[in-house]
Amino acid sequence: MRIYTGTGDQGYTSLFSGERVPKCHERLHAYGDLDELSSILGVLITKLPDSEQEIRNDLLQIQSNLLSMGAWLATTPDSTSECVLEEIPDSVHEALEHSIDILQEDLPLLTQFILPGGHESAAVAHVARTVCRRSERHVVAMMACLPEEEKPPQLEKFLIYLNRLSDYLFVLARHCNAVHGFSDVLWPHLQNAGKRSVAAGDRRSPSLSVVSSSCGERG
Repeated sequence: MRIYTGTGDQGYTSLFSGERVPKCHERLHAYGDLDELSSILGVLITKLPDSEQEIRNDLLQIQSNLLSMGAWLATTPDSTSECVLEEIPDSVHEALEHSIDILQEDLPLLTQFILPGGHESAAVAHVARTVCRRSERHVVAMMACLPEEEKPPQLEKFLIYLNRLSDYLFVLARHCNAVHGFSDVLWPHLQNAGKRSVAAGDRRSPSLSVVSSSCGERG
């Protein structure tokens, strides 16, 4: 089988269900981001030490889930291609929640914003987190643009999964720093603001409630 076909040279490609669409189509933005995210997770796996085999396995399962979701996004409803797609269980996000709870057990409570960085594996996890957020936005855009009859039947399930996945990757980044002896990279703006507040006689700390991502995205 040849890798190159030339059929996409004019800016069009085929969905899994066979329809020809422009490469700027909402569906391609959505499943293209999932492909990019999976590739970054592949890089992250190579940065993990041998002692993190369980996390490696988790990331491999996530890559598999993303590929399955991408296939659904590339298929129009009621297509004959649907019969070969893997069914995504309603509870698919629960494994992420379980992993988040386990990883957080050994991490210090986070009370202010942090910057992506630290150990190389943590930095890659943060890149994956931001691409995951972009993926979520493009799936939402796809949901908003497509007529109801063209939306993949499992779209809402995918949104829940991507929302949990970005949280998982944030916690995983902190875990990667911790196991390599790196501290969270705190945002100096808030640290300096706190010093100025105390110097001015205001002892109320500008600390935040528990922060779920370094750029302030929650939900």
